[in-house]
Amino acid sequence: MKHVFGPVSSKRLGQSLGVDLLPSKSCTWNCVYCQLGRTKAFETERREFYPKEEILSEILDAVASSKKIDWITFVGSGETTLYKGLDWLIAGVKKATDIPLAVITNGSLFCDPEVRRELLEADAVLPSLNAGSAELFERIDRPAPGFSFERHIDGMRSFRQEYTGKLWVEVMLIAGLNDSDAALQDMADVLKEIRPDMIHLVLPTRPAPESVVGLPDEVLVQRAVFILSAAAPVLQPAKGEMQLGSADDLLDTVTGIATRHPLQERELEAALGKLFDGDAAKIGEALEMLHASGRFEKVRQGGELYWIVRTVQLPD
Repeated sequence: MKHVFGPVSSKRLGQSLGVDLLPSKSCTWNCVYCQLGRTKAFETERREFYPKEEILSEILDAVASSKKIDWITFVGSGETTLYKGLDWLIAGVKKATDIPLAVITNGSLFCDPEVRRELLEADAVLPSLNAGSAELFERIDRPAPGFSFERHIDGMRSFRQEYTGKLWVEVMLIAGLNDSDAALQDMADVLKEIRPDMIHLVLPTRPAPESVVGLPDEVLVQRAVFILSAAAPVLQPAKGEMQLGSADDLLDTVTGIATRHPLQERELEAALGKLFDGDAAKIGEALEMLHASGRFEKVRQGGELYWIVRTVQLPD
């Protein structure tokens, strides 16, 4: 499928069917930690990047053919709310199925009343907050011109006033950038104003475009949990559990996941172990088949080996 991938296992959303609404990389920010790499050209105007009927048809086909889906999750190869017509898609999904729907976003467009209105019927919205000050916001999120820290926080406050669903704010914790007590306290103060239902603490476990990005140690993670929990309950970082639905479409499933983000080899091996009940021979055969397909290349970063989708160079 062109727009739908998974379902993949998520600590936060169970078996999540991903829906990618954008061409890569369409974003209002250029975050130092982004697994999609640097933003080469900012995208700030909302539009219907792909026909909404095409996207909805893929979602419904996936729902009909999948055994278990806990959440349908709108994401983007960039900023999800740049897609104009989210309300039409959400309404179409909710008319056809009772599966709850989540939207993952950086929240940068929440100052637009139309964006806030289009998200009102989503069951959960997961915006980002990585800094409690303008200085750190500029260093970490590196927004397009005009997307200030004040605008970001004002939009988050406005959305909370209008939205009655689950508001789960994501905080990316980066060693040496926003993991000090002072930075965390600033974030906690801002989060108290936004009033999320929960804070999802996440870590930069995938390859980042900038060398300044590092993993905080467990002591600092627990310190962050302690400080941020003054604003809302904190869900601690997931340990990286992925599940693959079946062996029949394994190549396409893994390709779909790796297209959206680099895939740790040990995470892939663990998922194959669950799929094949720990049968080492079958796990080895699956890894060999996937690599022999020519779709992937392996890169090493930060001591981890990752699978990424190979970029095919077409002849002139």
